[in-house]
Amino acid sequence: MSSRSQATVAQAALSPPVVNVFLTLLPITLAVFVSFLTIGLPLPVLPLQVSGTLGMSPLVVGVVIGAQFAAALLSRSWAGNLSDTRGAKRAVITGLLFASASGVAYQASLAFASPVASVWMLLLGRVLLGCGESLIVTGSLSWGIGLVGPHNAGKVMAWNGMAMYGAYAAGAPLGIAVQGAHGFAGISVAAVVLPLLALTCMANVRAVAPTAVRRTPFYKVLGMVWRPGLGLALCSVGFGVITAFIALLFAARDWGNASLAFTVFGLAFIAARILFGHLPDKLGGARVALICVVIEALGQLLIWGAQSPAVAYAGAALTGFGYSLAFPGFGVEAVRRAPPQSRGLAMGAYVAFLDMALGITGPVLGALAGARGIEAVYLAGAIAVALSALVALRLLTSGSKDSAVSREEV
Repeated sequence: MSSRSQATVAQAALSPPVVNVFLTLLPITLAVFVSFLTIGLPLPVLPLQVSGTLGMSPLVVGVVIGAQFAAALLSRSWAGNLSDTRGAKRAVITGLLFASASGVAYQASLAFASPVASVWMLLLGRVLLGCGESLIVTGSLSWGIGLVGPHNAGKVMAWNGMAMYGAYAAGAPLGIAVQGAHGFAGISVAAVVLPLLALTCMANVRAVAPTAVRRTPFYKVLGMVWRPGLGLALCSVGFGVITAFIALLFAARDWGNASLAFTVFGLAFIAARILFGHLPDKLGGARVALICVVIEALGQLLIWGAQSPAVAYAGAALTGFGYSLAFPGFGVEAVRRAPPQSRGLAMGAYVAFLDMALGITGPVLGALAGARGIEAVYLAGAIAVALSALVALRLLTSGSKDSAVSREEV
């Protein structure tokens, strides 16, 4: 065999195998969708259970709902290290078991005569669900990237994100239907069963080997991904004000039911992922994020100045379209800056910026709405999203230099 032939064979052996990205990711994506129904189903039902059935104040409702966010944020480091040191598949399986346990806690809350005891059990369920969500998201992203390669990281994030937000959209009306037919007990049983069903979806998908033999300090990885994470946090404000305040805007303007605004946001979000989800990998994450956050900011400005529901719907659609690809756009930049052995922890650190943004958006912009009117939150949203464009521009101009520096720090 000639030296050229030997070199060709050696190069082929070192090249990553060609995989069908869609078929490889499909079982994991389906598992994420089914498991996230466990989060979507209780969203419209839990406030009614806490305030109506148990007679608690709006503050208690907020604490119960927010407990999941707090648990998810605080467990990101643990989830990332578990994924890196024990394997991403194990992290997802553990997360599904935590999510199923949350349904057991919901069911147990119905057994107490004391409303206070019931609330404590619901809080336990929300904490378990937050830990499960953290493990599922972090593990599924790391697992998918391990299966199809870092060069397909944008597609992994696009498909996982579509599954997550699709489950939120489908879960809310489904939760109302389940509660109408079977009460809160039906929601509890569904929360137990759905994660176990998700487990069967991905049981036969091969695991990827752990990428690290020891825990990496969370602050080190946080330092690598803070710029893409900051971009994600700022552009997520646009998503946060849609979910938290669009119904209040429609009520204040006497425009009727705001459900269509959620629908067009979700449809635009999913359409962008299906049609253009490959672009962050092909064109570069920062470049795609820069274009998409400009689209998202325009959507926020449309809602701010809307004098009719049709204009608000158009703004919601532009917001959903732009935000849809901003997440994987900034995410590709986060993956580029993290070493392979800390990929799971990097994904956990990156998504933690989303947790922080959504946690801050509600109370801070709620206070702004009380002082300046509900429409003011959309001007603030446009400003925050526009600032994320500056982050994307910085990432685009810094290029590979930041990636090399970040990797040398580990």
